[in-house]
This record gives sequence, structure tokens and C-alpha cells, in this order.
Amino acid sequence: MPGRRSSPPRRGPHQGCLPAGPACLVWGARSQPARGPPRSPLLCRDMALQNALYTGDLARLRELFPPHSTAHLLLESRAAEPRWSSRHPGLWSLTYQEELTTPLHVAASRGHTEVLQLLLRRRAQPDSAPGGHTALHEACAGGHVACVRVLLAAGADPNIPDQDGKRPLHLCRGPGTLECTELLLRFGASVDGRSEEEEETPLHVAARLGHVELAELLLRRGACPNAQDAEGWTPLLAACDVLCPSPATAKATTARCLQLCHLLLAAGADADHADRDKRRPLHLACRRGHAAVVELLLACGVSANAMDYGGHTPLHCALQGPAAALAQTPERVVQALLNHGAVRVWPGALPKVLERWCNSPRTIEVLMNTYSIVRLPEEARALVPAETLQKHHHFYSSLFALVRRPRSLQHLSRCALRAHLDTCLPHALPRLPLPPRLLRYLQLEFEDVLY
Repeated sequence: MPGRRSSPPRRGPHQGCLPAGPACLVWGARSQPARGPPRSPLLCRDMALQNALYTGDLARLRELFPPHSTAHLLLESRAAEPRWSSRHPGLWSLTYQEELTTPLHVAASRGHTEVLQLLLRRRAQPDSAPGGHTALHEACAGGHVACVRVLLAAGADPNIPDQDGKRPLHLCRGPGTLECTELLLRFGASVDGRSEEEEETPLHVAARLGHVELAELLLRRGACPNAQDAEGWTPLLAACDVLCPSPATAKATTARCLQLCHLLLAAGADADHADRDKRRPLHLACRRGHAAVVELLLACGVSANAMDYGGHTPLHCALQGPAAALAQTPERVVQALLNHGAVRVWPGALPKVLERWCNSPRTIEVLMNTYSIVRLPEEARALVPAETLQKHHHFYSSLFALVRRPRSLQHLSRCALRAHLDTCLPHALPRLPLPPRLLRYLQLEFEDVLY
């Protein structure tokens, strides 16, 4: 009887666990008080219950959870991968990592909305987090909008961090991302709530994932465009650092980055903010090869020669970027930087640049067209693979024919005018009363050959 002190009843073979069998899967009215939730859940290993939960078998679960029973249980599951563990010094064994979850977590992670409602009616606790995360975290990570709505209506806290310090807003994924985010914000989630370790806001996550619509929603609901994480990164820095997953998606990735940057800059983001390592958005956009983003940032007036703590300028970042940048027109990045006054590459480093970027002859062309002579050693031809020489025969024939030889008078005039304009170059060139073709020539337009 509730309130009566007595010795605890004898349990099944597993102390603290429910014996198997439908009659013993849940607490009945005689085993727990009828009012209020139980103080602590019991551990259940019954596979019939787990199978019904994972498959969403509502009819079976209604049998297992009759009226006046409770769904405030713990389930024991095993991770897919075994791990080495040691309980005694020097003795290691291969075991499966065991994790605790609840029926509510299982239903939320699989989008079983009706099962979720049944469990909540049977006194399941919406904020229970035996494995370090709540059922709301599971529902948001799965993009299950209906489950998120049910849990929030049942009183789930939208601001609880999980074991990694991330709030539900940080975890919204899948097709239901926008709807889940809207629901969380409507039920009181902090639009600038930070993760505990990285100190990221949801806007940082949206920018890092390249999710334009999510970023727009968060900004519309008051997200700070200049919030800094633990490394001093703003959402704009995260947007500029989006990595292209494959050459086939290069154009789409850059387009999303450009949209994000336009959105963040329009909301007041600092185009020249530096993180703790003095890296600016321009450094990151150059390293990733996002030419359109580079042009946008330069149009905002950021410096083309700002250095990070390692002494790298944006041009260094562009030329040291990953090979994947080849799919994203690196020559346009280099051209934009040089047309905005970027300091030229030290001539002694040109052979190394040639070796790294020989598959992008236009990148080599635009660099060489900033010098009055081709500053390469005679043996530079050996740096370019034979198949590349064959593929771009016209360009490389013209390049190596000019090694240590005078360039054309037209090119020398271009070099002289660009040197004279110097720091005024990006503003002065477009204002000169010149024919469009000549203006493009002065701006290092590509010709695929050197004269």
C-alpha cells in the first residue's frame, strides 16, 4: 500500500528489472501509486515490448500498456559496433556498448506519433534523458514534425542541452527542419541558444550546413548575425567555409554560399570579422574556391592583403586550397584578388605554384600576366606532367616559349598602367573611358595563351 513501510518485495532474476511476459511489462495499479509518475523507472529487457516500439505496433502496445499502467521505463539497447573494454588492469575484452533509452525515445526517433501520444498518456516523462538526450532531441534529429509538436505540447523543454551540449534547435535535420524550428521557437526555444562546448548558435549550424531557408527563418526571428562561437567564428565565417562535397555539386554549393552571404551581410554581418587566428571570411572563401563569394566580399571593401596569424593572405589561401577547388574556377578567385590590389606571388614560389596548379592553366595565366617577364627557370617544363602538357598544348607552348624573354608591347603597357594605379586599381579601372574589350584586357581577362 502507498505510504506503508515494508520490506521490498522479491524481484525476478535481474534485480531492478521487470520479468519478461506481457503481464509484467508495466507497473500496474497495485505495484505503484496511481497518482503522479513513479520516482524512478524500472529497467525492462523484454524483447516483445521493444519490437512493438521499434515497429510502431500501436495495437500491441495498447495491450502492453493498459489504463493505470506506466510507460516510465528504461530500455537497454546495444550499439551496432563492439568496443574493447577493461574491468580489470591488463585484461581487455570485446563487448557491446550498452545504452539506456526509453519507450518515448524510440517512438520519437522513428516518427511513431500515435505511439508517442499513448506513452505520454501512460505517464512517460517528456524530459527523461537516460542516455544524455531527450525524446525531443531524437524527434528533431529525425525531422519528425508531428512528434516534435506532441512532445512540446506535453511540456518538453525546448532548451535542454544533450550530452554533447547541443539544444534541440541545433539538431533539426531532414525535410521537416523548418517546421521543427518554427515549433521550437513558438514554444520558447532561444533563437541564440548556444551549444555548451563549441558555443555555436543555431545560425552557426544553418550557415555551416549551407541551409539558406533555415538561416533566413532564424534571422527573421531575431538571430544575431555577428554571434561568435568559442573560436571567434561568426555565421558568415561558417558560410564561407562550406566545403564542396564533389565536383558535380560545386556550382550548387557555391550558389548556396553566395545566398547565405548575401543574407547575412544584409542582416548586418561584419564582412571583415577575424576569428582568434585572424582568419577572415575572405581567407576561407578563397581556400574553398568560392569565386562568387570572393567577389562579393571584395565588393564590400574588405582588404585583399589581410594576413592571418600564419602570415597567409587571401591569395596564399587560394593557391594553397584543396584540389577540389579545381572544380570551382580557382582562376576567377585569383583574378578577383589581383584586380583588387592583392600582392603578387613571390617569383621564387612560381615553380611550386606551377606544379600544384598545372591542371588549371588559366590560374597560371592570370598570375603570369601580372609580371613583365615570365619568371620561371628553364627546367620548369619538367614540373608539368606529359599528359597535362598534351592536354593544354597551346597554352604551355606559349608559356615556355616566353621564359626569360620579353613580353609583347601591349602586355608591357598593361603592366605599366596597373602598376601606376596600384591601390586605386579596383576603383579607377572601371572609370577609365576605355572600350569594354580593352578594359577587360586590363582586368586580366583570360585568353588561354600568353603573348
